[in-house]
Amino acid sequence: MPVFIAKAVRYHWAVENNLHWMQVVIFKEDDSRLREDYAAENVVIMRHLALNMLKKEPTKEIFRDKRLRTGWNQYFLISILSVNSFIARLHW
Repeated sequence: MPVFIAKAVRYHWAVENNLHWMQVVIFKEDDSRLREDYAAENVVIMRHLALNMLKKEPTKEIFRDKRLRTGWNQYFLISILSVNSFIARLHW
């Protein structure tokens, strides 16, 4: 039983560390200066949504590059939004 619990705890922290690492690297979350009211919480939610959308985009490009390309290329942005829109419709 203790081995099972130890594995579960390690798995949980591996997931947490991976998510946090991606947020820090891709969105530079640790450099954020948002501290007032609900601004920081709202931005974190938007970053989570953006990260999930980038993950669903099928190309094998690095996430940081996908994020930058999304900002530079409106056609790529539309393709990411439409891929996620299509996937969302499948779940209904």
